[in-house]
Amino acid sequence: MILRSLECRFLTIALCDAAEPWQLGSQDAATPMMQGIIDLHHDIFFFLILILVFVSRMLVRALWHFNEQTNPIPQRIVHGTTIEIIRTIFPSVIPLFIAIPSFALLYSMDGVLVDPAITIKAIGHQWYRTYEYSDYNSSDEQSLTFDSYTIPEDDPELGQSRLLEVDNRVVVPVKTHLRMIVTPADVPHSWAVPSSGVKCDAVPGRSNLTSISVQREGVYYGQCSEICGTNHAFTPIVVEAVTLKDYADWVSNQLILQTN
Repeated sequence: MILRSLECRFLTIALCDAAEPWQLGSQDAATPMMQGIIDLHHDIFFFLILILVFVSRMLVRALWHFNEQTNPIPQRIVHGTTIEIIRTIFPSVIPLFIAIPSFALLYSMDGVLVDPAITIKAIGHQWYRTYEYSDYNSSDEQSLTFDSYTIPEDDPELGQSRLLEVDNRVVVPVKTHLRMIVTPADVPHSWAVPSSGVKCDAVPGRSNLTSISVQREGVYYGQCSEICGTNHAFTPIVVEAVTLKDYADWVSNQLILQTN
């Protein structure tokens, strides 16, 4: 019993899919895209630590050798071919190691699926969103479209996050390739969900595309990241990832409700 209690206390990993107080670092990855962003951040941070150690050592040596009390006669280096070659080549190699994975990640983030399984259109309004599941729109009478409003600050239910919850969530199946079409109905907006690694701006007069593939079940929170007016801070995004069976049941129920 004691071992079981210790295991539950110290070995249980709680996934972070929303912003937390005093949080450092990124939210836990829910898509391969976000995992790539986190891995690239860690790789670049490794090089930053190396640079910090090297530059700090050089500064300490300079302070030591040019300290009048410790070393009245400092060392003098007028010219050094070797050190000049090293200080020219070495800094140019580091950006090369950073550029190769970053270019690959940028290419994968900018790629749009040719034949996605599901297409969802997110339309930004002041200050709510309309979601349209285009694959199920057979006619004007049968369409899967709904509005998503934030739950007021004084009306959340137990367990809901303040100013991050909505009345109608975006429901998607896990391990399925999705295409998001983002566009505004008035002013510029943005559709951003940190756990998925997606931030797609909604520009008036055009439709922007992005692709996501959520790998695990959960509820993921995001917010508008473009200043869109007075209630800019009150237009959250909530994506709920479920199994394919639960998604099919949700779609059937939504179609029945909207038909009636």
